[in-house]
Amino acid sequence: MSEKITSSNQPHNQDSAPVKTFSEELLEMAELDTDSVLKRLETQLTGLSEAEAKLRLEQYGVNEMAREKRQSVLMHLMNNLKNPLVILLASLALLSYLTGDLRATVVISVMVVLGVVLRFFQELRADNAAAALKAMVVNKATVVRDGKEQEISLKLLVPGDVITIAAGDMIPADVRILSAKDLFLDQAALTGEAMPVEKKSDTASKDMDNPLEIANLCFLGSNVISGTGVAVVVHTGEKTYFGALSVSLVEQRELTSFDKGINGITWMMIRFIGIMVPVVFIVNGLSKHNWLEAFLFAMAVAVGLTPEMLPMIVSVNLSKGALIMSRKKVIVKRLNSIQNFGAMDVLCTDKTGTLTEGKIVLEKHLDVRGEESEKVLHYGYLNSYHHTGLKNITDEAILKHGDLEGSLQANVKYRKIDEIPFDFTRKRMSVIVEDETGLNTMICKGAVEEIMACCSSVEIEGKVLPMLPEYKDSTKKIVDDLSAQGFRVIALSYKEMPGASDEPVYGVKDESELILLGYLSFLDPPKESATEALKQLADLSVDVKILTGDSEAVTTYICKEVGLAVDNVLLGSQIEAMSEEELAKAVNTTNIFAKLAPNQKEHIIRALQSNGHVVGFMGDGINDAPALKNADVGVSVDSAVDIAKESSDIILLDNNLLVLAQGVMEGRRVFGNIIKYIKMAASSNFGNMFSVLGASAFLPFLPMLPIQVLTNNLLYDFSQTTIPTDEVDADWVKKPRQWKISGITKFILVIGPISSIFDYLTFFIMLNVFNAWNNPALFHTGWFVESIFTQTLIIHVIRTNKIPFIQSRASWPLIISSVAIVAVAAWLTISPFAGTLGFVALPSLYWLLLAAMMVGYVVLTQLVKTWFVRKFGD
Repeated sequence: MSEKITSSNQPHNQDSAPVKTFSEELLEMAELDTDSVLKRLETQLTGLSEAEAKLRLEQYGVNEMAREKRQSVLMHLMNNLKNPLVILLASLALLSYLTGDLRATVVISVMVVLGVVLRFFQELRADNAAAALKAMVVNKATVVRDGKEQEISLKLLVPGDVITIAAGDMIPADVRILSAKDLFLDQAALTGEAMPVEKKSDTASKDMDNPLEIANLCFLGSNVISGTGVAVVVHTGEKTYFGALSVSLVEQRELTSFDKGINGITWMMIRFIGIMVPVVFIVNGLSKHNWLEAFLFAMAVAVGLTPEMLPMIVSVNLSKGALIMSRKKVIVKRLNSIQNFGAMDVLCTDKTGTLTEGKIVLEKHLDVRGEESEKVLHYGYLNSYHHTGLKNITDEAILKHGDLEGSLQANVKYRKIDEIPFDFTRKRMSVIVEDETGLNTMICKGAVEEIMACCSSVEIEGKVLPMLPEYKDSTKKIVDDLSAQGFRVIALSYKEMPGASDEPVYGVKDESELILLGYLSFLDPPKESATEALKQLADLSVDVKILTGDSEAVTTYICKEVGLAVDNVLLGSQIEAMSEEELAKAVNTTNIFAKLAPNQKEHIIRALQSNGHVVGFMGDGINDAPALKNADVGVSVDSAVDIAKESSDIILLDNNLLVLAQGVMEGRRVFGNIIKYIKMAASSNFGNMFSVLGASAFLPFLPMLPIQVLTNNLLYDFSQTTIPTDEVDADWVKKPRQWKISGITKFILVIGPISSIFDYLTFFIMLNVFNAWNNPALFHTGWFVESIFTQTLIIHVIRTNKIPFIQSRASWPLIISSVAIVAVAAWLTISPFAGTLGFVALPSLYWLLLAAMMVGYVVLTQLVKTWFVRKFGD
């Protein structure tokens, strides 16, 4: 495939050269030695100058892929025009024009234009809001410019930039490795290969034809699992391997459950239209014997059933919700993830930084007998000081402990020879240092079990003794006692290597025959806000499950401290022995999972999803990326490693579960307002058309003129445009909400026909009280007004499960828009447009009867709604 992808992203001196295939360019770079690569790209190890980088940025453009670029204004407009509801209305407008109904053509066209324009500007506003929010979460690369390392936004990288990479970093572009140390990458996004691949700076052989298999090339879309390296940028943006593929592939994003729900509602309404409109057409044609008139009326009915404002209501709700959430320090990367955020009923999270402060302090440095040891502290400091990989919170705690930098003089008295970076399989890392006497010492620190497995000896009071069973037993007791007190414990070991090589040639095989020196214990105290946050999440019916690689003892201690139940704990070793069915059963009754391997987090999430849960996962580390991608909603924090942020849907600017709880509530509020509109529009429209069907069967004239149906629908649509400003009842947001198309259909079928009862009552009044049998205009006017008044009033009944106006009141914008629309409807009957629209003035008695009907309509709908909620839920 790669041979067919071309690139023009050439260095300066190649502008006039023939365009080469993407694969050939990279192969040439891979076959050159590092000096030739730098020369070819017109750069050097000290990096580009800022001036040169600026020039290249103008020449090559920003380092962004097609999927990250915002749609043009024209594309926004085209997408709005492609909406099935817009196409339906436009078709009806064209048919009206072809059949000579110019008034209907004008009204439908106005509806199309208003719907498209309103949605266009609202989506443009939402897009701007999303772009502004995304700009608050910036992934950065470490680049060498003017000989100095600095962090810059990924999009500012240019060909020729020299970068440094380490564990946790995303590869920010397609790069050629200049130097590397134990550098392993995850290329699964590009190749599908789950196993990490090692990258080196060695020149590639000329018989290699697949760039992805070449050890000195790294690609955008991969990330560093372990090790360190220095590389030079070859391609950026769409000229990268991943970027070129994304132009045609990544645009087709998988539909979220939110998208599927909206599509389901749209097609449900189209099916209603497909059934009702032909029936109305046939009934009117047979009863009135005017098939052209029946056809025009049926088209108006089709428009009346169409929820034109659905796209706009959805866009406004999502963008408004995202902006509100941003003020609560919750950044939404993908607007459609808001619904999943609100639907989440299980939150899986690590304890570090969520239940705890995430700022650990080195409390104790103990020898193998559990007594304070300065040597353990010094060796721990040398290890953390000299390794160049991703420094985690334990490294930071060691480096901040006391004034060891001045007293130990780690950079003066000790010279680093090599390092063996941390990885999640070994769970340890080593550095090799040379002291002033020339002696090489390997210092290895990591998880207690993994370090113990590499040790054959222990040091006690300066003496090296064989590792006897009693030392293993005492180690376990010391570690268990510390863990039970909430301490995180890591072990420290070493071995001296007289006459060993001073070259960086050490590997994992050298981590053997070590001497156990002691332990470093850290305290990460519980957050003061954690207990309250867990209570809020419980009140929101979100079940919190802790997924951690830490020990069972430390995890249960912290969970008890913050009030989280610890009735059932499942360890990674137990999960490993379970089948998928056994795990699916166990995850429902377990809320603490400890000593997990990275892939086990993903297995737990999938097991929960198989049980029908909407699962959120909160993580910030390298090993959290797969779980973040597989969760229904991935949540990370701004301080997370790049790959974790890139894999997330939601970013918290404050690593706090209280912030997350507020975001969940806002997600539910947004979804609640969308559901309100669907229930209001669909049930009201369905009820009206049900009335049309019945009236068409016995009236000697059309129940309402097509132009009046269209005007009615247009006014009702406008009355609902303020729904996004409305509040949602506190009771409604207390539990997770998912799309339930069947439930919405039931609501439409139950609530919709209630309006027909009062429509038929209006028919009776107009025909028998006001003798409108021979006065179609009076009948049309009376039903038009009653329809608008009752439809608009019922918004306030359907918007809440409580008693409207008394227990729950709409927002002021929604109240004002409701009053304004009914006022306009009443005014139209006596306005200069009355004749054009076919209206006449209504008798005074009509308004009194209308008031009585409205009271009855509200009471009956409230009673039926209350019964419906009790029987079927909300």
